[in-house]
Amino acid sequence: MKYLKTLFIFLLLVSCSKDLYKVSKTAYKKQAKTLGKSLRYIQPDTIHNKTVNVIESQNFSLRKPNFIVIHHTEQNSCEQTYKTFALKRTQVSSHYVICDDGTITQMLNDLLRGWHAGNSNWGHVSDINSVSLGIELDNDGEEAFSYAQINSLIWLLEDLTKKYKIPKENIIGHADIAPGRKVDPSAFFPWKTLAQSGYGIWYNEEELQDLELSDDFNAIRALKLIGYNTTNLESAIYSFKLHFNSEAVSKKLTEKDKKILFLLEKEILKD
Repeated sequence: MKYLKTLFIFLLLVSCSKDLYKVSKTAYKKQAKTLGKSLRYIQPDTIHNKTVNVIESQNFSLRKPNFIVIHHTEQNSCEQTYKTFALKRTQVSSHYVICDDGTITQMLNDLLRGWHAGNSNWGHVSDINSVSLGIELDNDGEEAFSYAQINSLIWLLEDLTKKYKIPKENIIGHADIAPGRKVDPSAFFPWKTLAQSGYGIWYNEEELQDLELSDDFNAIRALKLIGYNTTNLESAIYSFKLHFNSEAVSKKLTEKDKKILFLLEKEILKD
């Protein structure tokens, strides 16, 4: 009897999941169709009682993403994340989800504006959602990322950066663009490994040990140059260290941090 009850609950959950994804798929198609129709015509606007003229040009294409933002899901499974992104009430989404076993699932067309970055800034860009792709890694934030997962991420990054010509320095983390608000991907994320594969930036570790900084080096300027919003300086420092010095995360810059910033600034200016 106990076994039958457990089986019934399992089958019910599977059925509910299928129904949820069916509803989400139908809504996706409807919204995409509506969006497509809205692009067919230019609705003349009125400014100060004057109607704006409309002459359609044939020279255009869809906007393309220029950033990739990496997240961890902070949930217990890919299935839980799929449901979160399929439910309308959550108002969150991401373009891709990569499971612990390396499975890649796409949940939005690359050219659609996902809702994954929220209130974020990077350099002079204040609406990250409009110019980025979101990639969620199935991870609760308290564990290492699996080899299969990182391997699949690198394959995906290879495909997306080639397809959309996204610069390596535009591959960033949620914590980078939302200091003080987000901490994903966690300190376990292997940013160095990613950079060695050509995705994201890293500093020259061989130069670090013998580097002597001049007295006029401006570490805060370097933070800004990389892209960090320094309005809340301590939070910006924390996010920077989470990415580039995860073994000593804090809200204070050490001498090592300043050297890392110097080398990163050098790396960016070189390009």
